[in-house]
Amino acid sequence: MSWILIMILAATMAGFVQGVTGFGSGIVMMIFLPYLLPINQSAGVSTLTMLIANAMVVWRYRKYLKWQKLAIPFGIYIVTAICSLFLSQSLASNHLKLLLGILLVVLSLYYSLMNIRSITVKNIPIYVMIIFSLISGFFNGMFGIGGPLMALYFLTISDSKENYLASIQTFFLVDTFIMTTLRFSSGILDLSSIKFVLVGIIGAIIGTILANRLVQHLNIKFMTLFIYVFIGVSGLYYLLTAL
Repeated sequence: MSWILIMILAATMAGFVQGVTGFGSGIVMMIFLPYLLPINQSAGVSTLTMLIANAMVVWRYRKYLKWQKLAIPFGIYIVTAICSLFLSQSLASNHLKLLLGILLVVLSLYYSLMNIRSITVKNIPIYVMIIFSLISGFFNGMFGIGGPLMALYFLTISDSKENYLASIQTFFLVDTFIMTTLRFSSGILDLSSIKFVLVGIIGAIIGTILANRLVQHLNIKFMTLFIYVFIGVSGLYYLLTAL
């Protein structure tokens, strides 16, 4: 029964963070899931857990989508993610934990700095988009964490909140179908993984409902800073256990 409690807690927190900050469910899920599953399998379960919520947002904002903005970054991203996925199967568990720990710490520092200084980015050159896509694709294939840099990219180029949500959610919905298919076909995921996903979906729904109800009453800047610090502490834990 302990795995159910961990899964519910992880998915509830992920749904809440996603509801408050607009991204980050994969980061939160990957803090907890490696306790239950191998890292490769954790990444697949994490991605599938948010599938229903992802699809609902895509459907709601479908008329605001501009496909031409997705084609090039997604092409770079998905090719890198596929290569990274197969690479991850040949890496030792400690090496994967080390990479995950470094990623979480870097993301924590980056977003804490952005949050504290209230930094906004107004323009992203093409070469930066390529770098964002390569980095995001690599870590998505490894850990199912491809959102932060792509969220920043689409937030910068979008002309409205609706266009941003349609772009980022469609991007990751298509990604979910492709990467999940590959994870099942390569044996990373199997039918035994479904029980974790189903329990996780319940938690994700609870977290999303809580975020919708509480977001009006929260100090969002403090809350997001707390989340980023928590992510950094978790990353340090993975770094220490990998050494």
